[in-house]
Amino acid sequence: MNLAQKTTRLPHPIVWLILYIPFGAMGGFVTVALTFMATKSGLSITEGSLLVGSQLLINWLKWLWAPVVDITLSPKRWYMISTVCSAAGVVAMSAVPLGKETLGLLLVIIAGANLINTIVGMSVESMITLLTPKEQIGRVSAWFQAGNLGGAGLGGALGLFLLEHVTQSWVSGGVMGVVFLACCFALLPLPEVKSIESAHKPLEAVKHVTREFWHSLKAPIGILTALLCIMPISTGAAQSTLAQAAVAAFWGAGAEQVELVQGLLSGLITMLGCFAGGWVCNRMSARTAYAIFGILLAAIAAGMSLSPANISMYIGWNIVYAFGVGLSYAAFTAMVLIAIDKGSAATGYNVYASVSNFPIWWVGLLLAFVADKQGPRTMLMTEAALGVVGVIVFLSVNKLFRNKLPPEAR
Repeated sequence: MNLAQKTTRLPHPIVWLILYIPFGAMGGFVTVALTFMATKSGLSITEGSLLVGSQLLINWLKWLWAPVVDITLSPKRWYMISTVCSAAGVVAMSAVPLGKETLGLLLVIIAGANLINTIVGMSVESMITLLTPKEQIGRVSAWFQAGNLGGAGLGGALGLFLLEHVTQSWVSGGVMGVVFLACCFALLPLPEVKSIESAHKPLEAVKHVTREFWHSLKAPIGILTALLCIMPISTGAAQSTLAQAAVAAFWGAGAEQVELVQGLLSGLITMLGCFAGGWVCNRMSARTAYAIFGILLAAIAAGMSLSPANISMYIGWNIVYAFGVGLSYAAFTAMVLIAIDKGSAATGYNVYASVSNFPIWWVGLLLAFVADKQGPRTMLMTEAALGVVGVIVFLSVNKLFRNKLPPEAR
């Protein structure tokens, strides 16, 4: 147990929800608000998916700079610095007019802003890993991912509403920036935790962090967790494609419906899914729960594909899909917190998170391409098929390693 846990009463885990909102909200601003406006501004579905692809590419590579958070400033200081810079980044994103001529510039700004924003996430993930007792992992994972996905809903709904209704687009980013800064107040009740590796010289610290993470990764539980992350299971990648104006129009949905089911309502529903997923993970293996939720998401995607194309179906299936995403994300956090070593908190969590972002990245681009060429129904069936194949592969490998796991991890 960390020293802070022995000497300080930890606050309610709602603080993790609040602190993670800037990370989730920037994601939602891109995947919902900017993505919806993309096809409305003359971009193709595939070009619109590049906005999300630029963001996910950074999230895929973030393990490269994660050791910096482990070995330098305290997580609290990193949080404040990166949140202020993220607020400036979202203003810059919203200030660039959407169009084919400005697409390249916008992709660069999105990548830069999200690089900074990843440090917001890393600092929170480091504090959670250092301060959370094992018996609280399921509960904390739920609140943590509620902030991520609830923040995404907030960023998507508020961002799209403002982009649709304000004359100056930068105002949309300005309002989001103020929300980001307000979240810093949630740091106040948390105890100060310092970098575990601060006693080492920089090069030695990086080597030590890497060695600690590699030790946890090569264990059977680490191998199985990494496999689940790299498989196209529970990606939720269809959400960003469903948010595009051209795709939503297939069901007769417009901006109001997208704001509702890909924004605010989606955030609330995914939060409920997170709490349900955390409850499940307190009662069964988080890896098993993640695989089960992956099959559930595949079934939801297939069900939406086979249903009539009308607004009611668009709203209903998106709500169910959002709940499934919440279940899956809570299970992901729980299984990673169990697998990583506290001595490499930010690095360990973000290597797994980076690996998990790879299938979200390539599946998202693939789904957008399929929607462009074959239509939304085929896109959804493609996601469902990938999810089922991924779970089958995991279950096959899990059989080989099951007897090598400690009883509590099986």
